[in-house]
Amino acid sequence: MNDLSPKERLYRVLQHKKVDRPPVICTGGMMNAAIVDVMEQSGSTLPAAHHEKGLMADLSEAVCQKTGFEDLGLPFCMTVEAEILGSEINFGSLTCEPKIAKEVFPSVSQVEYRDLSVLKESGRLNTVAEACSVLAGNHPDIPVIGSLTGPISTTASIVDPITFLKELRKDRENAHRAIEYVSDFLIMYAEKLVESGASFIAIGDPTATGEILGPKMFEEYAVLYLNRIIDEVHRMRVPVILHICGDMKAVKHLVPKLHSDTLSTDALVNLKLLKEEFPNLVTMGNLSTYLLQFGTVDKVADQAAKLLADGIDIISPACGLSTSSALSNIQALTNTVKESGNGSSYL
Repeated sequence: MNDLSPKERLYRVLQHKKVDRPPVICTGGMMNAAIVDVMEQSGSTLPAAHHEKGLMADLSEAVCQKTGFEDLGLPFCMTVEAEILGSEINFGSLTCEPKIAKEVFPSVSQVEYRDLSVLKESGRLNTVAEACSVLAGNHPDIPVIGSLTGPISTTASIVDPITFLKELRKDRENAHRAIEYVSDFLIMYAEKLVESGASFIAIGDPTATGEILGPKMFEEYAVLYLNRIIDEVHRMRVPVILHICGDMKAVKHLVPKLHSDTLSTDALVNLKLLKEEFPNLVTMGNLSTYLLQFGTVDKVADQAAKLLADGIDIISPACGLSTSSALSNIQALTNTVKESGNGSSYL
């Protein structure tokens, strides 16, 4: 099976089918691998590539070619959605990723609900979709992953986040209404990416953690709206990768309720034990990004080998990479996986 294309290998793993070895990917969005080493070597740089489809596609190709990750992930930040929904964005620099400069609404009770058909043609959404189209046309055998910022994190990027988190308890009606609106927008965004050639959708929702929300609110808000988006993407016949940050102990019992095709976790989570507890779960992760930034090539390779030995289904960084991560460390991760060829069976 060593003739599998990267796209076919990823599809097969998500379908619990036998493969020669795990895929090794980095999805874009919150798990962006456009590190400084790649940008300086390729000449395709941020922040310019946030705004122009050709530069965006070129940088995604450079990330794939130079790091060894077996996917083409877009975009390179978590601010596309918030910008379209009205928040002010600081687009950063070569070494610093974009961030929310100012949320547009002070409270969930003051969210303005705009026509989604207008939003569909706004901001950088078309830029990301057009870059997906370029990549899908140029690389039919490589997964093109369209990455979304999840519904809780996006809402916390348009409403003052401290107020928003309080209002999840104190103003449930308006909180649900705001997150439902954001979820409908994300479904529309995903649909446009799929129409443009994205073969997988990834969702990263770093605010939706057990540590921040607690188990009751995680189930009431995160599980509900993540599944709403995932179910709609599945109706488009596209698999969904979900990343949940932080320690999952408080919400681990809710893992079977998530409808995603795979669950990507932070380095705090013991994926081997999680896989043993939930045998039908397709596990993804979770090599420490601290190790990728500050470790040595040998230590990175050893940790990648441990993930392989633990039977992790998809190998990936545990969270967002620092832009100062060493390219040699990332290559140690991807090379270790590619050289494994363990013929693991995912049944």
